[in-house]
Amino acid sequence: MTRSATAYTVEAYNLSQTSENKIHDDTVAQKLGFTGGLVPGVEVFAYMTHPAVVRWGRDWLECGRMEGGFKKPVYDGRIACVTASENADGGLAMACESDGVDCASATALMLPPTHPIAPADYAMRLPPATRPPADENSLAVGNILCTKPAVLTPERHQKYLRDVRETLPIYAQEGIAHPGLLLRLCNSCLVENVVLSPWIHTASALQNYSVARIGEEISARARVGRNWEHKGHRSVELDCAVIADDRVVAHVTHTAIYKLRHLSG
Repeated sequence: MTRSATAYTVEAYNLSQTSENKIHDDTVAQKLGFTGGLVPGVEVFAYMTHPAVVRWGRDWLECGRMEGGFKKPVYDGRIACVTASENADGGLAMACESDGVDCASATALMLPPTHPIAPADYAMRLPPATRPPADENSLAVGNILCTKPAVLTPERHQKYLRDVRETLPIYAQEGIAHPGLLLRLCNSCLVENVVLSPWIHTASALQNYSVARIGEEISARARVGRNWEHKGHRSVELDCAVIADDRVVAHVTHTAIYKLRHLSG
């Protein structure tokens, strides 16, 4: 039994239109069979965190969990509607629809981590000066992929809140990094370490440990957990620790198709 759903709507924005990943470029995406450039999955995930923070507030940002996957694209300028229903176990079941299409789903819980992790549990290795192409060797199981640490500035923080149209006051008032901004660091573990053709983020499981704040140095350290082929696509799964200064603020299992079958040869 679930309680009646509540809805949150947002005008989707493709903030990666000019990124290296051309899946967000209208012309390239259309050639691959999409209507236009895809709004990044991390931002769709960000939209779906809104009901969790409404439900649990700061507590969820400090120790909540969310798992989400993406089914169909959300496009720039379209309305994304996130519905959230409370499950019998007290969690939230969420769905994101746009233009009447079921685009994504997620579940969120208040689930404190049972096995704390520390920065020392994840090797730190700066990205290479020259990135190799993304393939089974550069993304082999066990490989280390890290981002270059960078301070979360007020400008970067404020811009992200604007880009995801986030209206909850907790982020601006308390200088807390949005979960979507932290999840983007997991994308950066790929982008900063390998050269990718158009690629698609497909799923993430996020466990919060703490909050990151303006003025802290944030980064992600990842190791490749899986690399496999399915229906002609090659996918990779990263085991990521998101770090602010000297502590882990989130643990993420991050999955992406890094080589689309359309582009395999």
